[in-house]
Amino acid sequence: MTSPRFANALPLLAVLGSVTALGIGTSFAKQLFPQVGALGTTALRVGFSALLLLALWRPWRWPLSRVDAMSILRYGVALGFMNLLFYMSLRTIPFGVAVAIEFSGPLAVAMIFSRKRIDFLWLGLAAVGLGLLLPLGQEVTGLDPRGVLYALAAAACWGAYIVFGKRVGHLHAGHSVALGLSVAAITVVPFGVWDAGAALLDPHILIFGLGVAAISSAVPISLEMIAMKRLPPGAFGIMTSMEPAVAALLGFLMLDERLAVLQWLAIVCVMLAAAGSSVTAGRKVPKSPPEEMVM
Repeated sequence: MTSPRFANALPLLAVLGSVTALGIGTSFAKQLFPQVGALGTTALRVGFSALLLLALWRPWRWPLSRVDAMSILRYGVALGFMNLLFYMSLRTIPFGVAVAIEFSGPLAVAMIFSRKRIDFLWLGLAAVGLGLLLPLGQEVTGLDPRGVLYALAAAACWGAYIVFGKRVGHLHAGHSVALGLSVAAITVVPFGVWDAGAALLDPHILIFGLGVAAISSAVPISLEMIAMKRLPPGAFGIMTSMEPAVAALLGFLMLDERLAVLQWLAIVCVMLAAAGSSVTAGRKVPKSPPEEMVM
């Protein structure tokens, strides 16, 4: 029997696991850019993720109403273009900058759905942290305008993904995620095939792409759906602000990237915002049947 303490901590743990897997997977994914480009990498990541979750959950077992089908369609299209546009931004602007820009999407959702004054404290802490994580100087002033626009478009898609994901939150998590990723694959795979062509059929690239898909899409999205089913959109948007902080920690551990004092302060701000939002939003945790647990 699940304890109330574990039920309150579950959304935070799910988001933490999601952003960690996403950061690791994205680091691996960029290694595919020289071989198949950003569009081809997106096709491999999203396409294999959809196949993995279709095989795991077999969503055709559950009925789907017309209203839910339309919600899944919007959710999947937003998810597909969020991935595609973000990977396009990574071609010409730094990874940390792209993440910071993309976070304007969930932060905007958090502001729109905030109803308590205390929520604005967490939002403010998250904003300060993200501002400190954004590198200053020539690296930013010389950003490629197209890369920035791609990242801003990805931010808009991320905001839509959060809102539409909440609308299908009443469905079985495996059901909604598998169908949503299938729609995302149908949306973006043609772009990858058009751009990369036969290079996508290389066995080594296919195996590598399968691993990237499992780490950077299938696992994070499944965990996000657990969190989204138990949190209001505003709280979810704030809690996902952990992603830049986790990415910075992974960069230190895996890539030996040394952080400045202000950047470590940013990590503290973001983590406090995430922890605070989980406390204020975790008072009322919606009940869900055991079979809706993804992991």
